[in-house]
Amino acid sequence: MKTTGRPVISATGLFTPAESITNEELVAAFNAYVDKHNAEHADAIAAGAIVPLEHSSVEFIEKASGIKARYVLNKAPIIDPDVMEPRHRERSNDELSLMAEIGVAACQQALERAGRDPADVDAVLCAASNMQRPYPAMAIEIQQALGIEGFGFDMNVACSSATFGIQTAADYIRAGNARSVLVVSPEITSGHLNWRDRDSHFIFGDVATAVLVEDVAIAPAEHWDIVGTKLKTVFSNNIRNNFGFLNRAHPESHGSDDKLFVQEGRKVFKEVVPMVAQMIVDESERLGIEPTTLRRLWLHQANTGMNRLIAHRVLGHEANEDESPTVLDTYANTSSAGSIIAFHRHSQDLVPGDTGLICSFGAGYSAGTVFVRKAG
Repeated sequence: MKTTGRPVISATGLFTPAESITNEELVAAFNAYVDKHNAEHADAIAAGAIVPLEHSSVEFIEKASGIKARYVLNKAPIIDPDVMEPRHRERSNDELSLMAEIGVAACQQALERAGRDPADVDAVLCAASNMQRPYPAMAIEIQQALGIEGFGFDMNVACSSATFGIQTAADYIRAGNARSVLVVSPEITSGHLNWRDRDSHFIFGDVATAVLVEDVAIAPAEHWDIVGTKLKTVFSNNIRNNFGFLNRAHPESHGSDDKLFVQEGRKVFKEVVPMVAQMIVDESERLGIEPTTLRRLWLHQANTGMNRLIAHRVLGHEANEDESPTVLDTYANTSSAGSIIAFHRHSQDLVPGDTGLICSFGAGYSAGTVFVRKAG
């Protein structure tokens, strides 16, 4: 079949776990843990040797983030004050891994929505923050489960993994190295979150998304033209996770909080907002798009305050829910999948000719923009 080298988004897919934890449930578990901890260390606290832990609250969480609930793959152990971490049955090497399982589900939905057979897909890119293992690549397992010939590989750029994956897929299309590429982001973020940390115990949730990037020659009639993409990275320690076999090899490192998600939230807010807003404006102008005319912004779902400021700087006014939709309240931060969830759930109402922006930002720092236009 003739190809054009022009990439489009043919369809998206979304897997949502069956279980959800509300802020009320999360706070009750966390505060029970705090009370138990403070009671067990009462003497040390009285002597001033350690600082007592503070309660969390629904009000604190919603003011800090805008999050009201989060989906997770295994709820019971997370809200057990004696456990407070996800526990999953260890699967044998002959079983489909958990991460591949949810990734396959998202991919299948994207393929179905595009009317595409897996045999037509040339590549699978697993673009996510938290890989279940280093190798074999998660993408290759997903590729095999779907019955796709070709190739697959994993890529990790933290919260920007999906947008980096979309540009990579688009570049394969432009170069003629593929006609159809699945970018899948299975994010089991509950596994790297410190559920005992008051400042971050509410942030993350689990999900999986998929984006089918194809040559326009084989795409369905209703698709999204990829007008342009732009990626940016700037090194920062303000969001970090040191987990890994090299770091875990030292006995003194076991149990250290920096082996899980840690961040300097205020610094991230102050530094990322202007960087991302300027990046969007500059790339809009390079593409000949007036930023204020963007019909919709599907922004990374990490913090409502950050999104509000970025949207304001881009659009020139306070964005409403129609212009910058939110899924953060029910999904929480799902890392690289967040902006894709927003696009998946809030794009069907746009009409041919409407131009919008999928944008991610996070640890690295990393930021990615994908400008899209609805085709008829």
